[in-house]
Amino acid sequence: MAKKLLLAALLACAPASAQSVTLPYELPALEGKAIRGVTIGPIESALHPGRGYGSPAFERGLDEAVRLGATWISLTPFGRAWDLEATGVDKAFELPFAENQRGLLRAVKQAHARGLKVLLVPHLWVESGQWRAEIDPKSEEGWRRFAESYRAYVLAWARFAATAHVDMLAAGVELRSWLTTTHAPSFFPILRDIRAAYSGLLTYAANWDDVDQTVILGELDVIGINAFYPLTDKQNAGEDELVSGGREVAKKVKELAERWQKPVLFNEFGYTARPDPALRPWEWPDFMSGVKVDAAAQASAYRGLLAGMLESRELVGAFVWRLYADPDDLSQEAEWGFSPRGRLAELYLRDAYWGQWQSDYRGRWRGGFFREPARVPGVF
Repeated sequence: MAKKLLLAALLACAPASAQSVTLPYELPALEGKAIRGVTIGPIESALHPGRGYGSPAFERGLDEAVRLGATWISLTPFGRAWDLEATGVDKAFELPFAENQRGLLRAVKQAHARGLKVLLVPHLWVESGQWRAEIDPKSEEGWRRFAESYRAYVLAWARFAATAHVDMLAAGVELRSWLTTTHAPSFFPILRDIRAAYSGLLTYAANWDDVDQTVILGELDVIGINAFYPLTDKQNAGEDELVSGGREVAKKVKELAERWQKPVLFNEFGYTARPDPALRPWEWPDFMSGVKVDAAAQASAYRGLLAGMLESRELVGAFVWRLYADPDDLSQEAEWGFSPRGRLAELYLRDAYWGQWQSDYRGRWRGGFFREPARVPGVF
């Protein structure tokens, strides 16, 4: 009840446009089929020359994404906050900012040359190893300074997105402590500045368990979710239970889309290759040790979530988490990590991406739901 009252209070002080439930304009970039997306993570370190965004290795990754059936890729440059009490954002991360942008520009051009559209998702890395969703500068002055520094960071990427003709931009990722609290009103001027700099589609990647409390959804073109949903509450769940869990996720997507009259996108989805990955999928693999690799369990979790995704009329697409800029570089995550590459989960993903989704459609999104949705027989 307290969260609902807070949400109502924050919406009351939000701009009028944030409370609208219809879009007065079309979203032509969403014409055609649902987004079959692949997140390609960066390798920005100077210790790995020739393997980052825009490199020949990255082009091999793009070719793999095309063969997988991808129609979009997501690129994830990072900025740095030193700890959870940070009052600023460093635009540089492992390489100078200008050098990162040059690599990203090459990467966007390489993707477009292959017919792939691009979602750009500027992330924050917390150097202390903690979660960005818990950032708290501890004072009003600290929050003011953090907001101003974040504004400079995200606007630098918004201007880049405009210059590079990026197809969709995320205004942020998992900013729970900001966008679900009384600090949220300070984000609306940042959104207006982003709109002034960039005219393409705008989304924001809320976490799966706080999207209902995120108060900026009315300002977005597409509601984004980092969709690491649990599909079960017990160990050793069978595939039927996981499929049932995926369909429960689809119901939540439908409710959210109907509430805001806006399309929903999974900015990230995926499961690790370890036992019971659908039980607590948000647990970060690199913080674990001695874990048994279980590719079959990963595939079962994929199958469960994909069942709901493919049947959802309101979900306009999703980006699997993730591959890397050099697809052959196995040093980027633990062996039991998220990548489906070369595993059974990749086969499920390939079948889904080359198949038909309920949200494949003819016509455009016009502030309501898609016209003449395709009817998909039971895939799973």
